[in-house]
Amino acid sequence: MKVADYLIKSLETLGITDFFGLPGDYNFNILYAINDNPNTNWIGCTNELNAGYAADGYARVKGFGAVVTTYGVGELSAINAVAGAFAENVPVINIVGVPKTSDIENKTLIHHNFQAPDYYAFERAFSNVVETTAYLTSKNAKSEIDRVITTFVKERRPVYIAIPIDVTQIEIDGNIGFEYPESNPDNLKSAVEAIVNLADKSKKTVLLADAVLKRYRLEKEFEKLTQQTGYPATNFLMGIGAINTSLKNYPGTYLSDYGNDTAKEILHNTDCLISFGAIYSDLNTFGFALPYDLEDFAAIYGSYTVVNHKRYNDVMMNDILQELIKQLPQKVINLPEIKTGYPELEIKNEKLSSKYIYPRLQEFFKEGDCLFIETGIIPYGFAEIKLPDNVTVNTQTLWGSIGWATPAAFGANAALKDKGRVILFTGEGSHQLTAAEIGNMMHCGFKPVVIVLNNNGYTVERLLSNSPDDNFNNIIQWNYLKLPEVFAGNVWTASAKTDEEFNTVLKMAEQQDCMCYIEIFTEEMDIPSITQKTINKIKELKNTASV
Repeated sequence: MKVADYLIKSLETLGITDFFGLPGDYNFNILYAINDNPNTNWIGCTNELNAGYAADGYARVKGFGAVVTTYGVGELSAINAVAGAFAENVPVINIVGVPKTSDIENKTLIHHNFQAPDYYAFERAFSNVVETTAYLTSKNAKSEIDRVITTFVKERRPVYIAIPIDVTQIEIDGNIGFEYPESNPDNLKSAVEAIVNLADKSKKTVLLADAVLKRYRLEKEFEKLTQQTGYPATNFLMGIGAINTSLKNYPGTYLSDYGNDTAKEILHNTDCLISFGAIYSDLNTFGFALPYDLEDFAAIYGSYTVVNHKRYNDVMMNDILQELIKQLPQKVINLPEIKTGYPELEIKNEKLSSKYIYPRLQEFFKEGDCLFIETGIIPYGFAEIKLPDNVTVNTQTLWGSIGWATPAAFGANAALKDKGRVILFTGEGSHQLTAAEIGNMMHCGFKPVVIVLNNNGYTVERLLSNSPDDNFNNIIQWNYLKLPEVFAGNVWTASAKTDEEFNTVLKMAEQQDCMCYIEIFTEEMDIPSITQKTINKIKELKNTASV
């Protein structure tokens, strides 16, 4: 089998059946391999950055994603998207078509290069934002593909493969050779014993789910553990959707000092926290408010575990979950009555604001929905929503690259293929960076619900800068409802400026059988209350650090 065909076949076995990117004369042979495989599909994007974001969204929904670029100009355009995936444990493979081996060896000056050619410069750049890299040759192609994909599967983070034009056509052994990760049995046993000992001595054991648990797609296993043990189970912001809100021992999302006193009391007063895939960052935790270090107790990551600051390597999260389901002691823990979610609000025909938007969306969401929420002020409005069961929630809270959500939602649509409703909620400032992928959604016949919040500029930056009136936080005005008209495809558009209009628009959206593109308007500084409190905390932390 040719090298390019083997790579695509290997990735197909992981469930990657759609590849995002742009064509370039150095990657044509890779694209032919995608098109020639009857089970894989090429999806062209408007630029490589968007292609990387789309692969990110695809991976969050389907498990793994892939972006294909050309040498230099293409891959560097995608590097921010790959870096974001690296920060948030999203497994995206970046496949780069590069010039032929003889040009590399002779340092021939050909296009997409520096005047003094350095054919490994971009691999070195990517080495900082991926788990591992490979530059294929005629001698190492098979072994390097297998090594890189083995790492890809184990760590669930981005990897990078560069393939010279001539190497794509070399014949190699076509038997799939990458390996699925297995835990070291001794380390697994020791880690489980250490966790069980902690729980045995504990009177207030708590479980916590977060982003990396989602990357390994272990929500069902976590739910089984929660039901089996009876322990209270909560989540950080990035873990929203990892736990079904109907569970009796789910106290809701941890909001630090900004709400949900039940979750705060449980998490702050635990004597044994068992966390799964936690990312302990400022925005994810509402300002580092926990009175302990996660690794004081048991912190379970994708491929290793830390218990009381002792690290156990080569321990896979799935294996440790399965063992804990069998071995953790069951305890009857009487939780206080838990009321999560927004209360139902009446319509007053007032100007639309966050006080109505998020409670109304709570009613709009349905079981099985797939949400993509842009970074900035919006995720905090979702923090208090009570979701139906089996709703997946995707944010980019740690990396926080504005514009991510629109193409990521495009990638999610490709992954789901009409098997679930994709809902995108983005701010107009972020949307302007990547809005061209709306055209690709329409071209592919996807039917997401797109909600664009127009609040006249970069509101989150207005909150963070010295003055909300700083002119660098202004943006140009678009007529957003005319944007879909630029692209060919079936779309329903609407706008809302009052609570009554928003209520009506959402009801109408539920009746459509095409993309719904909705623009909503609020005052410039209208924000969820938790957003304001979190921003104040972040500014306080910054000022403390500067002193």
